[in-house]
Amino acid sequence: MAQTRLPGGQNYYEDDKGYVYNREFTVDLKLLQTNGFAIGVNIAQLKTYYLTRFYNIEIGEIKHVREFRQSFDYFQAGTSNEVSRAFIYGKQNNLFALRGGYGEKRYFSEKAKRRGLAVGISYEVGPTLGLLKPYYLDLVHSENPTGNTSIRSEKYGADNAADFLNITRIYGGSGFGKGLGEVSAIPGGHAKFALHFDWGAFDEFVKAMEAGIMVDFYFKKVPIMVETLENVENSPLFINFYINLQLGKRW
Repeated sequence: MAQTRLPGGQNYYEDDKGYVYNREFTVDLKLLQTNGFAIGVNIAQLKTYYLTRFYNIEIGEIKHVREFRQSFDYFQAGTSNEVSRAFIYGKQNNLFALRGGYGEKRYFSEKAKRRGLAVGISYEVGPTLGLLKPYYLDLVHSENPTGNTSIRSEKYGADNAADFLNITRIYGGSGFGKGLGEVSAIPGGHAKFALHFDWGAFDEFVKAMEAGIMVDFYFKKVPIMVETLENVENSPLFINFYINLQLGKRW
């Protein structure tokens, strides 16, 4: 039997002859997230016109719900020529999440067969590696007996807890690079579920958006904040709502 050769660059759903593209590469930008942000990539295989299976790798930051960025300029005048940075009072560690996942996209809109908006769902599960980086503050200290002051970058510990939580001693936050050599890891996992909206679901270039919920969990409490503060408690569980912009290419 002779075989029919289908020209590339077109889809043939109305004739039930299959699909042209079977691979997809996309970049995720979770810039709108209730507590944090994330960026990632997806490598996918288009199984049918309504089903895509993918592997995801992403990294992002998870923030505690009690984090509040502020500035305190009391010591700025006359202390030094340095410029104070905004800081988060009571923060002990930054938490970064390195996620690897496997998931599926399923379209249930008939427009997935043609050019137009395809609507579906996306879900993913996988392991997460939590990366804890100590959070440093620039603290003002008096140099007795001269009465002069100095600024020292310090992380939270039992020996300096009173100074670290004394708002009148905080000059500002230290630079992001402070503490990078002290990163520790916490194992965990994650799950995501989202509504998926794709403009031209099988065009060559991917232009999609997702609105969903993501759950990260770890095997112990994650010490992001100092728990001696009033009504502050750390947790092993983090729930985030997000909007994700997805851009990429199919071939």
